[in-house]
Order: sequence, then C-alpha cells, then structure tokens
Amino acid sequence: MQHALVPILGFAAASGTGKTTLLTQIIPALKAQGLRVGLIKHSHHNVQIDQPGKDSFRLRVAGASPVMLSSAYRRVMITEFSEVKEPTLSEEIRFFDKSQVDLILVEGFKSACFPKIELHREVLNKPLIYPNDPNIIAIATDSDLIVPRRLKRLDINQASTVVNFIINEFMEDSL
Repeated sequence: MQHALVPILGFAAASGTGKTTLLTQIIPALKAQGLRVGLIKHSHHNVQIDQPGKDSFRLRVAGASPVMLSSAYRRVMITEFSEVKEPTLSEEIRFFDKSQVDLILVEGFKSACFPKIELHREVLNKPLIYPNDPNIIAIATDSDLIVPRRLKRLDINQASTVVNFIINEFMEDSL
C-alpha cells in the first residue's frame, strides 16, 4: 500500500456483520501486547464531527479548512474537500504519523488492495468476499466454513483467535 510504512490490516464484511464490535474487542488486546494501534474507518455518510453552535463549526462554516481542534486529551482535524468524491485508502494513510503506530487497522475500503480479514456470519446469508478478493488472508466466521488452504479460518466469536492471528502470523509476516 502506497504511503504505508507500518503494516495495514483491513476488516471486510457486509454491514451488520460486527466489524466494529470485533475491533472494539481486539484493539485493547493488541494494545495490551504493546502494539500502538491506529484505525481508519470509512463511512459512506456525510460525517459531521463538529456541531452547530460550537466554535469549530462556526469557523469551518466561515470558510476555514482545515480546522484543527486541539486539547490536552486529543486532536481533531476537519478538512473540507473541494469536490465530493470517495477517498482512497492510500490518500487517507498519508495523514497518519507512522512513527506513532505499529499497526493500522482499517474498517471499510473493502475494494482496495491490501491484506484483509473477512468477517462472515452464516445467519446473514451474505455472499463470501474471498472468492473475488485475493487480498483476503483469513476469514473470521461463526460456522464450520471450509476455506481454501491459503486462508486461515478464525472464530469470529473469540476475539483472542483474531488477536493471536494478527500478532503471531500477520505481524510476523509483515516485518
């Protein structure tokens, strides 16, 4: 992946499969192992970070771009785009300070070419992604799904299996 100086791993699945739920379970476990984890989440919605009445909102509406809101706890940068178009993962990765992360996890951008774990829940009856995406390296599922040899099958309901795969296989292969 262009602009990537640290390993990037995506999570791809149909909406409602539990990508965010799984990520909120594995991120603390990865951090407990000493990894500094960054995350990029793609949204198809018109995301509004600031709210009417707040200074940052007023300044952005007045025409400032980017607007950086900074405190002792966190920093947020809001940039207005001159044209409405879907961002690319490569573009977004440029904004990460790679010296501050050991791993970048990605939720979304499922058509981009980078390593991904597919999430699959049998009850949702959604088509599998891996047959059409050679970038899928593992499948986290709740079924006894038979997967090709090149893929690792993980238990979507056991976050520890995903964490172990990331640390012991993905990170090792990425170094």
